[in-house]
Amino acid sequence: SHEIRTPINAIMGMNEMILRESKDESMKEYAVSIRNASRTLLSLINDILDLSKIEAGKMEIVEDYYKLSAVLNDVVNMVHVKTEQSHLEFSVEVEQSLPDSLFGDEVRIRQVVVNILDNAVKYTKTGSVKLFVQGERIREDAVILKFIIRDTGIGIRKEEVKELFHAFRRVDKEKNRVIEGTGLGLKIAQQLLELMDGTI
Repeated sequence: SHEIRTPINAIMGMNEMILRESKDESMKEYAVSIRNASRTLLSLINDILDLSKIEAGKMEIVEDYYKLSAVLNDVVNMVHVKTEQSHLEFSVEVEQSLPDSLFGDEVRIRQVVVNILDNAVKYTKTGSVKLFVQGERIREDAVILKFIIRDTGIGIRKEEVKELFHAFRRVDKEKNRVIEGTGLGLKIAQQLLELMDGTI
């Protein structure tokens, strides 16, 4: 994975230098296009590498103590920019009784939640995206975390729900042809959650 990511990161780094230092407006326009294309490419490569790792049984869930508030803060910061750019209302509602100190793989939890919120933003032209975080206590020392995401987006037809978790497949291609994506996000989210004994 490093052999693939390193040259892309080098291109992105050099391009940032052009964006910062160039006084030529047309050069800056080219550099912005390079930045956008590079980010899309890196995101695609990350998805493919994650999927390959999961399918090869090499994806490790690394559990440790973490702060739920810190994870949610990261999620909000990552998604807020996108909702602002799309002129969408974004809100987060957290159940007050949830403990802040939890044990699990915070990196993968963050990845899954951001992935689904990104989808919500991508397919919502007007209105809002809302994140609800709840918990179901199953033992004195164990809570099942529940992330519920609601949006005012275009939705999908009932008969296409079964297609959602197929790799490289996107529903309603005609209606969504201008929306970027590989069709890998939900498949990866589903498999990561299964590795963490969760469901989507």
